[in-house]
Amino acid sequence: MEKNIQEIINVSDYLYKNKLVAGKAGNVSARFKGEDGDVVAITPTLKSLYELNEEDIVLVDLEGNLLTKGKPSSEVDLHLEIYKKRSDVNGIVHTHSPYATGFAFSSKRIKRHEGFGAINTPFLEDIEYEAPGSMKLAKSASKAIGDEDVLILKQHGVLCVGDSLKEATLLATFVEETAKTQFITYMLNSTEDLI
Repeated sequence: MEKNIQEIINVSDYLYKNKLVAGKAGNVSARFKGEDGDVVAITPTLKSLYELNEEDIVLVDLEGNLLTKGKPSSEVDLHLEIYKKRSDVNGIVHTHSPYATGFAFSSKRIKRHEGFGAINTPFLEDIEYEAPGSMKLAKSASKAIGDEDVLILKQHGVLCVGDSLKEATLLATFVEETAKTQFITYMLNSTEDLI
């Protein structure tokens, strides 16, 4: 369990230092086996992901019952609904990375590139806006995630899942780099008529 908690702290620090989250935005969780079933370790609410410590990480069961002190992220239901639906997911990273979130606030979609796995659809899956922290968002995301590993939350941010927290984190980084490349491409193409 301590290993899982330390991994969440390390990932949170990585996300903050690499500007995939800012301020008190974003959240991270990992699922692991406890004595009485699955346990989810999740970052706290209203606290920056930068320099968290062991006492900050909150443990809950799959029904959201607190197993430790503290208050979990306001997006705890979002994480739990996905864990309930996807037994293959053991790590979730939710970011507000600037380029990918810029796409989430626009009418443009992020193209699916090699590195996301098989290209079965041309764009990353997205869902319409629901209030952050709401059960509507949790239900909409868990329904839309299907077999996907990335979900763009319109007017909100990015959700990445993986069989491990490391995999979800690598994916969040890749999504942001892909969005950045696409943004640069759009800008370069839009200036062609001016040159």
